[in-house]
Amino acid sequence: MRRDHINLSRDCREPWLLIVLGVGGIAGCAALIFGTLIGPYYVPDHDWIADTISDLAAGDSEIIMDVALYGFAAGLFAAALAAAHAHPGGAAWSAGIVALAILAAIVIVVGARNEYGDNDSEGIVIHSYLVYGLGFFFLVAPLCMAAGAGTRSHGIKWALLGLAAVWALAAPVFFLLPTGIDGLYERGLGLIACAMTAVLCLHFIAIGHSGLRRRDAR
Repeated sequence: MRRDHINLSRDCREPWLLIVLGVGGIAGCAALIFGTLIGPYYVPDHDWIADTISDLAAGDSEIIMDVALYGFAAGLFAAALAAAHAHPGGAAWSAGIVALAILAAIVIVVGARNEYGDNDSEGIVIHSYLVYGLGFFFLVAPLCMAAGAGTRSHGIKWALLGLAAVWALAAPVFFLLPTGIDGLYERGLGLIACAMTAVLCLHFIAIGHSGLRRRDAR
């Protein structure tokens, strides 16, 4: 028996739900990437290398990046819902679900605060703390879910562990970079975050399709 068929009768009570949520998670990643690509064309004098993604979400054209951030948050929340539905058991997987939900909340706050570390001194400036939260929970989520995903697919397990390792090495470097190149580096980190989310969502879609096949075979 293939490992990706283990416990599918338990995990696929609603296969279409997993498929829809998985597609929603990938769509959220696409929204972030698309917003990052088109945003600079509407922000005067934006420098892809020196200016961060956050700079795209400030000013007259902020709606483009705000929508992209909210779309990514929705994708993370969809991934959390799918993970809850396809729960293989264990505290680590539960912690991963919570991490995904927290990530969705952090991204929403980043978009809503309209602060973006732009030397704003009015009120409480929390942008740096939000960035630390993103760094921490984007490491926690794949590490906690790799073993559970591995009960069905070794490939997904090692993909999550590999992405987590790259994130653990690369994310702290961002805080050490000169401002002249941190924008380009941040875009690379964004792609890693999207890759983590997309790998999980592809996993959920595969489980959903397997559940449909099992249902049709009865």
